[in-house]
Amino acid sequence: MEVGKNDLDVRLFNFAVNTIKFLRTQNPSTELNVIKYQLTKSATSSGANYEEAQAGSSKLDFTNKVRISLSEMRESNYWLRILKGINEDANPELEKLIQESKELKLILGAIVQKARINNQDKR
Repeated sequence: MEVGKNDLDVRLFNFAVNTIKFLRTQNPSTELNVIKYQLTKSATSSGANYEEAQAGSSKLDFTNKVRISLSEMRESNYWLRILKGINEDANPELEKLIQESKELKLILGAIVQKARINNQDKR
């Protein structure tokens, strides 16, 4: 684990790296290139936004950045499921990425929900 990084930072980073590595194994086609581009953007953006959230200027800024991170992870999960839908063969690496994206969505969603509750309590 990187110094000063929490488990979620590391998981989001590894998810992005593993997604890119997986996409490199896929044969190019016009349709797949669009999906690869969108998935690469969303998979890397989720971690980048969470990283920015760590330096948020306020609790609201933190919550907004984590909310964006969650949105990007939802998008990543969508594109991964599209890949699963168009692939005829089972792919264990793709299944691992789908599972990790589901878990990361749950974690990020819980952070957003907790932040939302904490912000309401202070009103």
